[in-house]
Amino acid sequence: MQTVKTAIVPTENLFAKNNKSHVLHKEAICVFLATGFFLDTDTYWKDQVVLKPATINHIDNQGFLKESKSWFNWHYAPRDITFDQALNEFTNLFHKIIDEQVGDKQVILPISGGLDSRTQAVALKKLGKKVHSYSYDFAGGYPETKIAKQIAKTCDFPFTEFHINKGYLWKCVAELATINACYSEFTHPRQMAIIHSLKDMGDVFSLGHLGDLFFDSFNHPQLSLTEEVDVLKEMLVKKGGMEIAEKVWQSWGLENTFKEYFISRLGELLKEIKITDTNAKLRAFKTRYYVSRWSSNNLSVFKKIHPVTLPYYDDRMCKFICTIPEEYLAGRKLQIAYIKQQNPALAKITWQSQRPFNLYNYSYNKPPYNLPYRIINKLQREGQTLFGKPYIQRNWELQFLGKENKKHLKKYLYSNTLEKLIPPEITQEFYRKFETEDSVKYAHPVSMLLTLALKMKQIHRE
Repeated sequence: MQTVKTAIVPTENLFAKNNKSHVLHKEAICVFLATGFFLDTDTYWKDQVVLKPATINHIDNQGFLKESKSWFNWHYAPRDITFDQALNEFTNLFHKIIDEQVGDKQVILPISGGLDSRTQAVALKKLGKKVHSYSYDFAGGYPETKIAKQIAKTCDFPFTEFHINKGYLWKCVAELATINACYSEFTHPRQMAIIHSLKDMGDVFSLGHLGDLFFDSFNHPQLSLTEEVDVLKEMLVKKGGMEIAEKVWQSWGLENTFKEYFISRLGELLKEIKITDTNAKLRAFKTRYYVSRWSSNNLSVFKKIHPVTLPYYDDRMCKFICTIPEEYLAGRKLQIAYIKQQNPALAKITWQSQRPFNLYNYSYNKPPYNLPYRIINKLQREGQTLFGKPYIQRNWELQFLGKENKKHLKKYLYSNTLEKLIPPEITQEFYRKFETEDSVKYAHPVSMLLTLALKMKQIHRE
């Protein structure tokens, strides 16, 4: 008998067997189509499960899960402390976790224009760690590396910039399918385009995943359970996701409708989280189910070349969040105050989501103060498009648009292996809608069909 204890936020899927039949879990696959991740313990197969977060599991010698017990439950117990006390506690805990995680290793730090990697840059600089930083942006998109380069220069970190070029996916899609086992779609992990260039930069990655969820609020009023489920549905389902899931559900002859099944599942899982406060409950739900099954799965790309460290994943950080008043978490207040206090120069650098403003003046990102920037930015984007260089905002635009991309995409979508799972008329319908109706809405369904095509190839080989 083997005992496996999972973290509050696991960094990978750990599988076990159950006594159900070895058949495809079609209900779970429909959820995957709608959202881009598998819900709870679901996998592609009815007789296989993923171990739940924060549990102690007993698995027999044949790999069957015999018992699973929770050792931690998400809760909301805000303490009566001042904001300065919360900031001081966060600072000490954050520094302690990063110091323990990276030790004396050479750190590889991806930097974005946001706050999570910026907080890590602050801590790594403060702790005197050896760091090689990098960033990437879309060829033809917003030059995110400009902000990252400023952050690296301010911290005196060596810096490498990359530009993600059109069509990189087709050179590595088979490798990516092996790495992530087709448990998340392929167009999101941009790092796959440059992963082999990162190997010699250092010994360990320091990644900021989960910071934006922990240190912000959904800003909802107190909601009923039904309203919370509705919010979750809108939050989790991707554009076009409900439509393709419903079509496939009906083609497989499953009971009732996909929407009924999905809403019922969300309600059942939400009831398990014993938190009254709506925003704290939604944060707990998204951490437990979305982060653990989507964000964590994409860590596999980084893990392919080096170990990963994640300060916000640390069990101690999770427990800390449960005790902090929601008002201190809202609006990224703690992270902003931390950066201002520990490294004011970094706080003066543009915050990408609030550009052209920084952490001192982002409150002015509203009319009329932001109108000059918005007008100039729009003219630049439209001018770029006018000269035959479309402004790239989304990763799928680099992979799915253009003659060469379409040739590769259609090769997978119209393969015999995918037809064994998805009726070809459904594939044809959604690809047609992507091409002729609304590429933004139907990019997700097309991406999911591509993912399933690669998964069916894996299954066929087995």
